[in-house]
Amino acid sequence: MRYQISGKQIDIGNALQTHVQTETGDMLAKYSGRPTDANVVFSKSGHEYVCETVIHLSTGLTAQARGHEPEIYAAFDSALEKMDKQLRRYKRRLKDHHKERSQPVELSDAGSYILAPSDESGEAEDDTVSAMIIAETEMKIPLLSAGEAVMQMELANAPALVFRNEKHKGINVVYRRDDGNISWVDPKNLG
Repeated sequence: MRYQISGKQIDIGNALQTHVQTETGDMLAKYSGRPTDANVVFSKSGHEYVCETVIHLSTGLTAQARGHEPEIYAAFDSALEKMDKQLRRYKRRLKDHHKERSQPVELSDAGSYILAPSDESGEAEDDTVSAMIIAETEMKIPLLSAGEAVMQMELANAPALVFRNEKHKGINVVYRRDDGNISWVDPKNLG
């Protein structure tokens, strides 16, 4: 497993890095034998340390957790406890959905753009949208079943997830509605 442990404007010592690797490895051994990488970032916010942890599993799932504590080790332990709770909650579903999966989830490249309204005029002359790209990044679109996509969205605590459907390879979207339910957009089944 690959670890990336860093600090935003704070020094991370070898003892903390060893602690992070040991504790994360022990926690993941209970749930998945195939994690691919972990990204742990420490920062300081006021009088508290903040630990943001993201772990990618070969099943395509991404688990995220964040901890805030006055001590840096306690911040990490808090984030790890939250992640442990997430993975424990999904342990049965992870096993059921992925026991037949022998290969890691296939990922496709896609562009992601952040748009901001253009300030040229208050109204558009016709029906066109006036916006400019203010950020461009690359993202990965996983090849998943609808159930796996919902699970990954919930694990990441994300409002939506774009994925390629395993059955027909088409682009699908799952998202959380305002009423709390989850919607699944599958263009193949339209018409």
